[in-house]
Amino acid sequence: MGVFLSASAALRAYVGGTGWGMLGGALLLYSLGNLMMVRLMRESGMAIAISVSAVLQLVAATLIAVLLFAERPMPLQWAGIVLGVVAVALIVWPTAR
Repeated sequence: MGVFLSASAALRAYVGGTGWGMLGGALLLYSLGNLMMVRLMRESGMAIAISVSAVLQLVAATLIAVLLFAERPMPLQWAGIVLGVVAVALIVWPTAR
């Protein structure tokens, strides 16, 4: 997750006008993160690995956007983030078989 967050922050910095090097770094980090996801998918399955990763990245990226880039999500967007967390909690909730 840290690799994807670093890539997201680098891409946001590129959008802010820091140059092509930041874009290249972001693309390399995204590629590395995707290669790391292969192992997670093997261990837990694609549905769980991608769902958990996506929502954790959503929450962490939102915190970075708010704290570092002074972005302010709207209340409906905050509600969507909360619903994503609830969805992943239901996906990974232990069940008796």
